[in-house]
Amino acid sequence: MFAGVDIGGTTTQVVLCDDDLTVLDRAGTTTPAASGGQAMMDAALGVLAPLLRRTPGRLIGAGVGAAGVVDTAAGRILVASDSFSGWSGFPVTAAVEDALGVPAFLDNDVNAFLRGEVSGGAVRGEPDVLGIALGTGVGGALWTGGRLFAGPHGAAGEIGHIPGFGDLPCTCGGRGHLETLASGRSIAARFSERTGRRLTAREVADAAAYGDEDALEVYRAAGAGLARAVVMTAGLVDITTVVIGGGVSRAWHLLEPVVRAELAEEPPVSGHPVRLVRAQLGADAVPVGAAARARLETTAIRTANCRVERLDENQPRQT
Repeated sequence: MFAGVDIGGTTTQVVLCDDDLTVLDRAGTTTPAASGGQAMMDAALGVLAPLLRRTPGRLIGAGVGAAGVVDTAAGRILVASDSFSGWSGFPVTAAVEDALGVPAFLDNDVNAFLRGEVSGGAVRGEPDVLGIALGTGVGGALWTGGRLFAGPHGAAGEIGHIPGFGDLPCTCGGRGHLETLASGRSIAARFSERTGRRLTAREVADAAAYGDEDALEVYRAAGAGLARAVVMTAGLVDITTVVIGGGVSRAWHLLEPVVRAELAEEPPVSGHPVRLVRAQLGADAVPVGAAARARLETTAIRTANCRVERLDENQPRQT
């Protein structure tokens, strides 16, 4: 079995998968984001423990998808948002390996989301994909040539924090980022600025469904921003498909028409249309993607060990 863990700013989700990445069991809990890295890890391992006890099988590896900028090689969180306390610098994989006794691997949560959707979701088996996760913030990830492209600093695909989308201040300290238009927090803020009413992004979507023009305009701006991000990425790396997930994507009926209309008006420079799809795995996407990473890495380790064993067997024995 492979364990997959998604440590988000609000909730933590864990799954156990078989070798085909079929989810055998799942559980979730509230993330104690204000209590520090160890408390967050203890919460994740606490909900994983009963799954391991009640599910027949042997755990081979574990993957973690975590919010923030991560060092995948060292297995540490490099930079975390202001939603977390004591998360930057935390040695995630070391903590998981000490607790479970199996190899562990760390990914940025949006990279894990995209890996999950490519492994068994809406874009299964596709070679070139931009993944966009619309949650509290906006995250992005790139899948090119059939593999994840993280870049030399682990920040490839982070379209949520590229400027050029107006001049509003972003939570990261920059200005004019896509996140200021299309994140759940920003949708609520933009609606409040227009109306003086404080609603969540989901409540703004409900208001739009009843024809509230201010709510509709906030979602139009979010959709237009997303389309521009897609065109920019397609112009740089020639992606063929975009998969959009996260909590804000529940308002797909509001976002999709705007994105498609904008892409039709200003298509990618290649002249080829980009396929736009909604994510399928929901809350399972990040933990399944994390489990897929664990499967990939442990398979490579086992293959390498088998080669070494065969080489040892072929060595002439001393008499």
